[in-house]
Amino acid sequence: MKYAFSFLVVIVLIVVAGLGSQIQGMQYVFGVALPYLAILVFAGGFIYRVVQWAKSPVPFPIQTTCGQAASLDFIKQNKLECPNTTSEVVARMILEIVTFRSLFRNTKSEIHEGPQLTYESSKWLWVFSLMFHYSFLLIIIRHMRLFLDPAPFWMAWIEFGDGIFQVGAPNAYITDATILMAIVYLFGRRIINRHVKYISLINDFFPLVLIFGIACTGILMRYFLRTDVDILAIKRLAVGLVTFSPVIGVKIGAIFYIHLFLVSTLLIYFPFSKLMHMGGVFLSPTRNLKNNSRAVRHINPWNPDIKPHSYAGYEDEFREFMVDAGIPVEKELPVEKG
Repeated sequence: MKYAFSFLVVIVLIVVAGLGSQIQGMQYVFGVALPYLAILVFAGGFIYRVVQWAKSPVPFPIQTTCGQAASLDFIKQNKLECPNTTSEVVARMILEIVTFRSLFRNTKSEIHEGPQLTYESSKWLWVFSLMFHYSFLLIIIRHMRLFLDPAPFWMAWIEFGDGIFQVGAPNAYITDATILMAIVYLFGRRIINRHVKYISLINDFFPLVLIFGIACTGILMRYFLRTDVDILAIKRLAVGLVTFSPVIGVKIGAIFYIHLFLVSTLLIYFPFSKLMHMGGVFLSPTRNLKNNSRAVRHINPWNPDIKPHSYAGYEDEFREFMVDAGIPVEKELPVEKG
């Protein structure tokens, strides 16, 4: 099955990193070479995809709208659904990126006995999608303290807010729980909902399973296997990677190499997957264009320059063939003298 194959691939990655990192000399490969390669592939692939999207011609406004466009003065325009100015487009994009506005307004359809078609709200999908993305963002920000010495003061405030409940020792982070809950919901939805399951592919399941593995290995390091990792050696390695002078510690631990290998795999996979919607949302012509077709005439600049060809000119060019074919013409062929 599609999701079983995703689990199998992630398990293989975990075994490869766990066993490979214990081989003498392979720590440098898993701790330095692969992270550098992953960053290069991620940055290069991300830039390439964005440039290719930016080069795609979009001569006409093809934005998705579901409200009243700007027309006559006495007709009220829906400024967010049918933006007519750049500021309205920016407002629409901000709400889309920050709050997933279109997903909030999304509905799902179900066919019941009768047959009867019903439309229902899908707010749970919106809630768990927000939970997933913001948890992921906060976790990334928290991890930045490993690469910065000293860490900015605002990063300490984010870390304090994430662990404000102060549960356990070490302090439990809220995002550690919310990202797991969100992944379980998003994954379960693709299995339980028959409509979503039908259209789901391996590249829909694999990122969720991979991120789940990253989250689980990170949680294991922080709460359960703290004695198996040397946090100071990890900090030294992280700062060394940023400053291009990495140092591999002796007691970093296999669980760290597994975690880092899964993160590197995600970075390499990212530019070639559906996860690129992170960059594509900014370049989506269905969202970032103005709906001003009534006020501005849009002409495709890539159209070939076609010269007009009147019927008179057409007949002058093909009159002889038209006469031979019995097609009536407005002008007769000139009579040859002699």
